[in-house]
Amino acid sequence: MLDLSRVLAGPWCTQTLADLGAEVIKIERPPGGGHPGGDDTRGWGPPFLKDRQGQDTAEAAYYLGANRNKRSVTIDMARREGQQLVLRLADTCDVLVENFKVGDMVRYGLDADTLRRRCPRLVYCSITGFGQTGPYRERAGYDYAVQGLGGLMSVTGERDDLPGGGPQKVGVAVADLFTGMYATVAILAALRHRDATGAGQVIDMALLDTQVAMLANLGANYLVTKQPPRRAGNAHQNIVPYQVFEVADGHLILAVGNDQQFERFCAVAGCPELARDERYARNAARVRHRDTLVPLLAERLRQRARADWMAALEAAKVPCGPINDLAEVFADPQVRERGMTVTVPHPHTDALELVASPIKLSATPVQVTRAPPLLGQHTDEVLAEIGIDAPARQGLRQRGVIGPVAA
Repeated sequence: MLDLSRVLAGPWCTQTLADLGAEVIKIERPPGGGHPGGDDTRGWGPPFLKDRQGQDTAEAAYYLGANRNKRSVTIDMARREGQQLVLRLADTCDVLVENFKVGDMVRYGLDADTLRRRCPRLVYCSITGFGQTGPYRERAGYDYAVQGLGGLMSVTGERDDLPGGGPQKVGVAVADLFTGMYATVAILAALRHRDATGAGQVIDMALLDTQVAMLANLGANYLVTKQPPRRAGNAHQNIVPYQVFEVADGHLILAVGNDQQFERFCAVAGCPELARDERYARNAARVRHRDTLVPLLAERLRQRARADWMAALEAAKVPCGPINDLAEVFADPQVRERGMTVTVPHPHTDALELVASPIKLSATPVQVTRAPPLLGQHTDEVLAEIGIDAPARQGLRQRGVIGPVAA
């Protein structure tokens, strides 16, 4: 895979495929002209990785989280010689992923039409904010703006009529991450098509399209009723009780998903009569009468501690859970048992800890064989593989077409 993407959506896609065994070559801008070079996220800190002496390096945690299992090559694609190098690399690849603004790749001679004429078997995946068509296609696309434009912030955050109400973004860049995952699925489908026909194809992924699609049940709610859903805070639009409640020593998530679970909850909470009340016996009725039911439940839940509630509810098979910070998440015995961190050696440290892939495959398990690369770490190695010898690389380096040797 030739990875011409940066920031998050594209790198998340290529990291996922790298975890599954793809050989990913990450093309990055060389330093120069006042630019530090490389993926912008290398500088998106603090925090930064610390070296063996405890000093900050140039590797931001943000970058480290989306670029393992890749090799980094620095090439200035604005130069003709750089474009020729990318074309030679594309000749050896099955997939190309890029997230440049619409029209940029045409200027470089690296657009989908050009590459597909040269490499008919190539799967060319373009990731942009708004896609290759439509009135917004030339706009820059950022996750935050897309969360707003695509409706997510209209349903995220506390209710407008409550303290703290108003629009709220999600705590991580979900439009980027979902687009990266949808792009992964699309690439795998395109490769299966190529296996069957011998022909590659072009994939046009857009953050806005993905954001609209991932509204899921809320999008369906609107299309059925033509009534826009509103913010519900920590409650659920379609299920009650399915929200955060205050307990004696903190907070508890109660996630009652069906009428039988509600009946069991009421038994544990000492209010079995609520499960027999026609206003609350069925979920549809509970949704209609949430304003009277939720205060009754809140009063009872405040009377006992979280651990007490969790033990009793889990015994009754009523879904519930705590609200953990990340220290508690990574210390959780289930997270630890599932191997959700992985440690790899890195040029700056003997043991770099990363979040692991959640994909569990029985025959071909995910393997992390490479730490996120230093800027241009593999430039000489990769260019040598396509026949660029040492004197030629030295000339390219002197002319600024490729970056300096990584240190």
